[in-house]
Amino acid sequence: MYSKIAGTGSQLPKRVVTNAELAKTVDTSDEWIVTRTGIKQRYLVSDGETNLDLAEGAARNAMDMAAVVASDIDFIIVGTTTPNQVFPNMGCLLQERLGAGECPALSLEAACTGFIYALSVADKFVTTGSSKCALVVGSETLSSIVDWTDRGTSVLFGDGAGAVIIKPSETPGIRSTHLSANGKYKDLLFLESGISNGFDNLKSGNDFVQMKGNEVFKVAVRTLGRIAKTALEHNNMTKEDLTWLVPHQANIRIIQAAAKMLDMPMEKVIQTVQDHGNTSAASVPLALDVGVRDGRIKPGDTVLLEAFGGGFTWGAALLDF
Repeated sequence: MYSKIAGTGSQLPKRVVTNAELAKTVDTSDEWIVTRTGIKQRYLVSDGETNLDLAEGAARNAMDMAAVVASDIDFIIVGTTTPNQVFPNMGCLLQERLGAGECPALSLEAACTGFIYALSVADKFVTTGSSKCALVVGSETLSSIVDWTDRGTSVLFGDGAGAVIIKPSETPGIRSTHLSANGKYKDLLFLESGISNGFDNLKSGNDFVQMKGNEVFKVAVRTLGRIAKTALEHNNMTKEDLTWLVPHQANIRIIQAAAKMLDMPMEKVIQTVQDHGNTSAASVPLALDVGVRDGRIKPGDTVLLEAFGGGFTWGAALLDF
């Protein structure tokens, strides 16, 4: 038994924020942002727009492509760092929104690697026969935990959601997934507030995403190269067998470094960072949906997904379309 992606979908907030608009409130410029990150704009939620709204939109778009209805779905998993509430979890909230049946529904937090972690879990449910139609979502509203006066982080992040439907297949679709983490890097990228630590700082607006950019870059490039090699070797494949690379859209420099390690020209890398910024767990499924819907990713293509996030966590998935 194998599993295969039957449909992809994504959803972005209505509000577009350009670099020029950011430059009005923080010491930066369009040239500074584009040169260092490749980002030209990002989408941010407006009043009344939530993570769950984005997750629902992405899920429904994936369902439409896969030609499935809510009653077909028998497993739901959402990768997110910014859930609507502590509990019920985002999977349960999304299940209710969609009108799905009483299937298992959960969310997990692995920062920017959240979608690939979730995809790996869903793949196991499908390949073991526990699920016939799994919904996997990566959705974020990072804007809620970013200091918009800090040009080191505020220029990077955006909001959005991406989703896939996974079904059983007689031929390989998701060839393999590979997950890893190392908690010793916990102080390089983090948000301190939490349930046990207390919400006082977060409620007062005094706690935001903290990042040591140079250190994060070095570890990200090194680990993404390693996880890509692991995925290829596991499947007895070489870099030449890849049709497309869909990396986490953190910034253009990390994307370029990841492509260089695989000797892949940038023309074979799906890039959306310029339009979406870093949308954390939504980053990879958003980029995947763009590549599928604009016709670049076609049946017969071999695609490598990879991501890296706070924790540190990292992972890869090798797919046949």
